[in-house]
Amino acid sequence: MRRLTTLLVLAAGAVTAQPLAAQTVAITGGRVFPVSGAPIDNGTVIITDGRITAVGADVPVPAGALQIDAAGKWVTPGLINPATQLGLIEVSAVGGTRDASARGRGDAINASFTPWLGINPASVLLAPARNQGITSVVVFPSGGLVAGQAALIDIIGDTSTSTMVRRAPIAMVAQVNNPGAAETGAQGELLMKLRILLDDTRAYAQRRADYERGATRDLIARRADLEAMIPVVRGSLPLLVNADSRADIEAALELAREYELDLIIGGGADAWQMADQLAAARIPVMAGAMNNIPAFSALGARQDNPALLRAAGVEVLLVGTGSDPLTFNVRNITQEAGNAVAYGMDWDDALRAITLAPAEVFGVADRVGSLQAGRDANVVVWSGDPFEFGTRAEHVFIRGVAQELGDSRQDQLIRRYRQLPPDYRGTP
Repeated sequence: MRRLTTLLVLAAGAVTAQPLAAQTVAITGGRVFPVSGAPIDNGTVIITDGRITAVGADVPVPAGALQIDAAGKWVTPGLINPATQLGLIEVSAVGGTRDASARGRGDAINASFTPWLGINPASVLLAPARNQGITSVVVFPSGGLVAGQAALIDIIGDTSTSTMVRRAPIAMVAQVNNPGAAETGAQGELLMKLRILLDDTRAYAQRRADYERGATRDLIARRADLEAMIPVVRGSLPLLVNADSRADIEAALELAREYELDLIIGGGADAWQMADQLAAARIPVMAGAMNNIPAFSALGARQDNPALLRAAGVEVLLVGTGSDPLTFNVRNITQEAGNAVAYGMDWDDALRAITLAPAEVFGVADRVGSLQAGRDANVVVWSGDPFEFGTRAEHVFIRGVAQELGDSRQDQLIRRYRQLPPDYRGTP
């Protein structure tokens, strides 16, 4: 299939695709799921110069368009996995391949850390995710009280880091459920430290000049981290707080009310217990449906958590909660969605939770997350229901470019070991 060459411009924290070479693609005859509207049987999606230019049941095919027959197949927006460290960690046991955590200065506050600058665009873990219809992911830092900032990237192959970044930053990442990681000894101390940080950020924003000439009291964080926190206290950058227990979620909600923060709950294992409060406060929750094993930090963990939250009106973003969900198994987000449906979530809501919902929450819904005219052409053609285990992504477009599928690290290993050497006897 011909490829569309694009020039990508990084400006004002966002990347947009500007086509250089014209190509028109018509995906015809499939069952189309725009997400932003009702499904369309025997639908057509037209892609021109990297953008979706038409979606509907009676759309004429432009002359000279490259046609893809999708009869009997399903067509969706490219999937968005909203919680990964893809491209930041290659081999978790090898320090030189880990770029997801900042060392900082020992105060556990690394708000100025921008991990997307260290993304490896040649990571062997990109292809398996792309092969499963994932076109965009959120990459976020970990560790400490405030880990740093998150970004949303498109997982384009054979490109540069700056080209991959679609929007950055999209959130500040913090946690209220691990006092040790926050360099504190108790939960109350952790929450006090976070309050001090928010108060000091306000003070710094009001008295920058005094701070620069040493005319202020000592503040809890260094200047770069206080600068990075200013959009958070002003409500222009969401604070993504990892919190699993009901008590921790309640503490995060109280902070959001007190400081007027734009809050997102990450993890949220016990969030179903306060679904009505979260819905009333319009707080999105990033949760999964693969695990129901309780822990001291989440005694109420259950697999129908996303279904219960969504039924109460909470915006749910489905995230990986199975084995190694942040890197190696980023590709398994469709299984997470399928499990959510099995445990009571509406199918359309599950698809929304890995397409349009994360796009809206992280401020890129005008570009991705749905099949609408004017959106960037992140589009997937599936052999059937994408949440069924045996379904394959047959065509994947990212910004209108047809991606090469099928040659992931797993495929290479299968070919390598399909036939053992003749003298192999299975002895150690």
